[in-house]
Amino acid sequence: MTPADASRAYAWALPNLLTYARIAAVPVVVGCLLLEGHAWRWIALGLYALAAITDYVDGYLARAWGQQSPLGRMLDPIADKLLVASCLLAFAATGMLTGVSFWAAVVILCREILVSGLREFLAELRVSVPVTRLAKWKTAAQLVAVGFLIAGPAGDVIFPYVTETGHVLLWLSALLTLYTGYDYFRAGLRSVFEDPK
Repeated sequence: MTPADASRAYAWALPNLLTYARIAAVPVVVGCLLLEGHAWRWIALGLYALAAITDYVDGYLARAWGQQSPLGRMLDPIADKLLVASCLLAFAATGMLTGVSFWAAVVILCREILVSGLREFLAELRVSVPVTRLAKWKTAAQLVAVGFLIAGPAGDVIFPYVTETGHVLLWLSALLTLYTGYDYFRAGLRSVFEDPK
């Protein structure tokens, strides 16, 4: 089966449906974050947690059932980035991210944009940079940090320091984000400056 055939055959398979659902959840989660009241925070956290879980489940099912496709490989990281980036922007819009925490969000967003551009550039040169285990941990760290920040003030009522924990985890994930971007930048610079043969 060719890659194009695989994408067509598995377009509506369960792993891809889970990825579509993760993307569809983004505006709903953001909408809840923009509304006032702890109840909306808990709803946002519940939807976000379900969406984050699908990040693991869709890949696992695709491998287990032999339903991997270029479509799934393309949409999976896009869904992750949409979920994290949209929540960070919502936090900034509501004033939840200020000071150093705001800059952690800027670091994450800028790195993701730059790496997306580099991936596109490297793809044209047929240069492949495989996803490392650390990059997967980076995504997990971002998802956990954003989860704590979504709970935020509502979580602080039940467990003190939920918001503060989210801010610390956000910076840790920002540092991981920078570190994991190094391979992409190194491959990109090497491809730009190497002499053609």
